[in-house]
Amino acid sequence: MVAETKLYDALGIKPEATQDEIKKAYRKAALKWHPDKNTDNPNASEKFKEVSQAYELLSDPEKRKVYDQYGLEFLLRGGTEAPPPGDGGGPGGMPFGGNFAPGGFGSMGGGGPRAQTFHFSSGGMPQGFSFSNPQNVFENVFRDSSFGGDDIFGNMGNFGSGSKPRQTRYDEGATRRRRAPSPEVTTVERQLPLTLEELFKGTHKKMKIKRKTFDEGGKRNTQDRILEMDIKPGLKAGSKIKFKGVGDQEEGGTQDLHFIISEKPHIMFTRENDDIRTTIDLDLKEALTGWRRTVTTIDGKQVSLSGSGPTAPGFEEVFPELGMPNSKKPEQRGKFIVKVNVKFPPSLSAAQKTQLKQIL
Repeated sequence: MVAETKLYDALGIKPEATQDEIKKAYRKAALKWHPDKNTDNPNASEKFKEVSQAYELLSDPEKRKVYDQYGLEFLLRGGTEAPPPGDGGGPGGMPFGGNFAPGGFGSMGGGGPRAQTFHFSSGGMPQGFSFSNPQNVFENVFRDSSFGGDDIFGNMGNFGSGSKPRQTRYDEGATRRRRAPSPEVTTVERQLPLTLEELFKGTHKKMKIKRKTFDEGGKRNTQDRILEMDIKPGLKAGSKIKFKGVGDQEEGGTQDLHFIISEKPHIMFTRENDDIRTTIDLDLKEALTGWRRTVTTIDGKQVSLSGSGPTAPGFEEVFPELGMPNSKKPEQRGKFIVKVNVKFPPSLSAAQKTQLKQIL
């Protein structure tokens, strides 16, 4: 029978648990409570610290043996001799009144969270042991684990190329020891091609992605997920639709996914900011003597334009408020611009040249 179960309870295991079961329980709890995965939960950092310290003690057979016999407070005091009666460090002793201290298991007395150093006199026990940085414990455990062949430090970019690093860290304020560099969590970028009509009207899109996760036992698997997004009217190429924490699970967090809008080529129109441009062709006779055309806008309206001639190549006629909507002010629209392209004949006969010289 053990003196107390505080550390076992932190990992959700029984005192009879094997070392493999302790490690598996820690993997599950550490992934659940890691601060980078729980940015909106202020209690996650303390829970992460508690499960890391519980694992650090229970994974050491010698420290676990002392803890099972005399309890946590006796262990933190150094464990050099049996505790005096009523001191709270013997069997059944609860050094923190049955609750975890705010700074993890090593927070003793006043002054806020700090790293607690304790010593052992029994053979083989280290002198001057200190709780490690919880992030370092996390890294060491996952670095040594392959999870069925997928190394957590390997290539986990399931969304493909084009990812860029996003720095993540666990801020361990309880220790002044120099921290090892934290692993990077990636932000993955994917192109989202849209037609000009979709960008004009706005649209709703559903995207199916595959993401790598860890199950409760710490094994790597792949899940399908559907992402839905609303595209506002008037968005430009290069605009980003951002999803936080929907990608692959990595050490220290889950990938973010950004969709970057791109425009598909249009058969009639080109876009310049909020303006839409199109081109009409005139033969040389029309350009010189006069012409009339009807052109359809992006939203299906018919506009008429004409010239009495002569019309110079490159002439443009501008129609205000018939272009793309402004994404920030949808009631405002850009211009619809029609450019004239004059098509010259590929060749002229000698008689035609003579006539043109006489006319012009």
